[in-house]
Amino acid sequence: MAVEITHQVYQQMIAAYEHPDRREGKILMFKVLKRICKGLPAGLDELAQLGRSLWARRKEILAYFDTGVSNGPVEAINGRLEHLHGIAQGFRNLDHYILRSLLHSGQLAARINAL
Repeated sequence: MAVEITHQVYQQMIAAYEHPDRREGKILMFKVLKRICKGLPAGLDELAQLGRSLWARRKEILAYFDTGVSNGPVEAINGRLEHLHGIAQGFRNLDHYILRSLLHSGQLAARINAL
């Protein structure tokens, strides 16, 4: 039952994002956010927590339907940079840190035969 409800919520969110009319998609997304924030049956604690988190960020989520853009690509780049920072722990030399970052993200290793 919990998996079924969670899957339905997921499908409803996808349908809202893919709706050809952005205004209607925004209305659908608002209804989904409201439903998972306040109208879930007992026993769906994780989905309820997600609903509360999404409800708190609803302005940002619904702004997508007004602008048609997302900050997802920026967040993806930030996540990669944070991962690189974690990989490069222990490098005390800035040049070595930069080289390690380039090797990891710029596919420099594929271009240099010596590595």
